[in-house]
Amino acid sequence: MKTIRVGAAALNQTPLDWEGNLARIESSIEAARRARVSVLCLPEACITGYGCEDAFHAEFVHETAWAQLEKLLPRTKGIIVGLGLPVFHGSALFDAAALLCGGELLGVAAKKYLAGDGIHYEPRWFKAWAPGAVDHLRRAGSKVPFGDLMFRCGEAGIGFEICEEAWVPNRPGAALAAKGVDIILNPSASHFAFGKMETRRRFVIEGSRAFGAAYCYANLLGNEAGRVIYDGSCLVASEGRILASGRRFGFADCSLTWADVDLTQNRMGRARSASFAPWSCAPGSASSEGQVVSRPFSFPEIRTAPAADPAAAAAWESGPALKEEEFTRAVALGLFDYLRRSRSHGFVVSLSGGADSSATTCLAAFSLRLALSDLGPKGLAEKLRHVRGLGAAAEGRTLTKRLLTCVYQGTENSSQASREAARAVARGIGADLIEWDVGPVNAAYVDLVSKALGRPLTWREDDVALQNIQARSRAPGVWLLANLRKSLLLATSDRSEAAVGYATMDGDTCGGLSPVAGVDKTFLLSWLAWLEKKGPEGLGPVPELAAVTCQRPTPELRPPSASQAAEDDLMPYEVLDAVERAFILEKRSPADALREVKARFPQHCEADLKAWVGRFFSLWCQNQWKRERYAPSFHLDDQNVDPRSWCRFPILSSGLKKEIAEL
Repeated sequence: MKTIRVGAAALNQTPLDWEGNLARIESSIEAARRARVSVLCLPEACITGYGCEDAFHAEFVHETAWAQLEKLLPRTKGIIVGLGLPVFHGSALFDAAALLCGGELLGVAAKKYLAGDGIHYEPRWFKAWAPGAVDHLRRAGSKVPFGDLMFRCGEAGIGFEICEEAWVPNRPGAALAAKGVDIILNPSASHFAFGKMETRRRFVIEGSRAFGAAYCYANLLGNEAGRVIYDGSCLVASEGRILASGRRFGFADCSLTWADVDLTQNRMGRARSASFAPWSCAPGSASSEGQVVSRPFSFPEIRTAPAADPAAAAAWESGPALKEEEFTRAVALGLFDYLRRSRSHGFVVSLSGGADSSATTCLAAFSLRLALSDLGPKGLAEKLRHVRGLGAAAEGRTLTKRLLTCVYQGTENSSQASREAARAVARGIGADLIEWDVGPVNAAYVDLVSKALGRPLTWREDDVALQNIQARSRAPGVWLLANLRKSLLLATSDRSEAAVGYATMDGDTCGGLSPVAGVDKTFLLSWLAWLEKKGPEGLGPVPELAAVTCQRPTPELRPPSASQAAEDDLMPYEVLDAVERAFILEKRSPADALREVKARFPQHCEADLKAWVGRFFSLWCQNQWKRERYAPSFHLDDQNVDPRSWCRFPILSSGLKKEIAEL
């Protein structure tokens, strides 16, 4: 029996933050050393940050990354550390993982399968390494093994599957298993999306079972570069079962997860498997010489049962409201990191009393409350040290009132119900609420243009224009307030509105960040109902949302006599979201989308469904220019409409006239 303690650390890194990233890596190594971890896996590209984008092509980036790697070598005495960085070799840039062992750089494994779909653009920056190929890097007069490598540190064989490599059919782990690998490290930068954690667990479990090895998975944490949120999931598996699953969505810089693995048990498992073929028995196999780098290393003996892992997964992970919990915690963490990295002094929300702005307000408040709960007053004040005098205010509702400002901007078309709903939500979550009337501002714009045209503007002839100017009249004042308070103005449009352009550019779309633009209206409404009654574990419900959930969604831009409702202007949200899914995620034609919604919504007549499907595709084509201009949003699932990170579509097109006519 040979037991080794292996660990994975989630790191909250920042692109090109050389000293900060290095300090967090060093801190994770020291935490692992205190926990008596012998083999530590850190995330992909954690030295530079994964989200450097085209800056990867700057020479100073990969040169500085290598210099930082060399600084880490003295920190690894008595421990083995695998971590990611970009490496320039042979006039090409590679996404790579270095293995540091006992103060020495053993070699660098190059990524063989790159992520080039969805939000990932790795082939834009990196080249894929050829499986089986081995070369050497020349650094400071020495030769460093580079390429498709396995390492033998003392009696343990260690190899890498770098992020995407675990998601492909021909996983490198199979070749590593044939060479007798004992521990597979997976340094990842795997973005959060709804339901993705279960997929990760499956390939980690299956990797440990099929390859007969301990499998150690590390991921990034937080909002690293603006749009993508990393949940910090860390997993350790052996013999086809998860031994340790780390906490997700934490606010600390580093989170360590570890477990003790029995190498002897894994080896005997391979020996018992009739399908296992070691390298020497594989038909037509070449020698593995040159692909295995060996160094002596003495592993400390683990004699006693380990204490409980302090980073264990929270109870909500296995609860009935997983998607609602994930949404709350992912956006809260994303908002907090955006706040501190942009050095903003708080949030400002134009709170109308409707669903979208109320959801945005609650999420902003939760970002502060969860950070305070996780970090404590002192830790939160340190994270937001650019905000003066925060130390004394870093507690409970006082913190929320200090850092979250809501503005209700009424007009003659605003209802008393929406005003009371805004007041209730602000009061319920403890935000500072300011109320003002933008009616005179709107009237001044209408009068100005009416005189210039020589005719009055009327709702009969100028409906859309009058709605838009009312929404835009709200923008200047709230922008001014955000500027005066050095705060981040949050836009409030959701994804369903973005898909069909049911939003006013420079009106309700104004802001530096759009927290709810990554989810559809149907989910957002159900989330608000859940939040009203139950709420996230540890935070509880917001019963004041009853004033919001009882209303039909309406922009309140027409006179009250019009009884405006968003679904009357568009279609039922559940139908809209189903058509959006058919088109965005499944790439269906209008005719195929119609067949799907006919089967799914038999309660609606065929004529209405045809009209709604045609309306969706027509509005989608007309409003690509709006989606190009929306404030950045968070990627939360694989049905995103953000053209800069997921769904590209021409600004100008035929408008799908032929396809819509065929309906």
